[in-house]
Amino acid sequence: MKRIERIFQAGVIIIVTCVCMFMLCDQAQALESGSYRLLSISESEKLILVSRVPDQRRFLLDATDVKVTINDNPAEFKDLVSFTIIQVEMELRRIRRKGVNLDGFAREIAVSDPTEK
Repeated sequence: MKRIERIFQAGVIIIVTCVCMFMLCDQAQALESGSYRLLSISESEKLILVSRVPDQRRFLLDATDVKVTINDNPAEFKDLVSFTIIQVEMELRRIRRKGVNLDGFAREIAVSDPTEK
């Protein structure tokens, strides 16, 4: 009987450990990058709303620490207003800021403007 109890206890420990590891992995940062349509910008709060080009899934992102480049030159966040398609590298992680649920952080935004040469 003691052997069955030990096996049961070991099984419970393994299951609890696996669940904890799964939860930690789920909290890990997922990096994603690609082409997105810029839907909205909040310059005061530094938030952007983008949608993925092929499937139109939307992301609300914190852009307070974003690095913005236009034609590989550094640019200001407010300069993004004139563009519709942007390249975004983001860190997906559910967060809550000032009562708003965000999907993650924008790390880098790059724009290629064919009109500038």
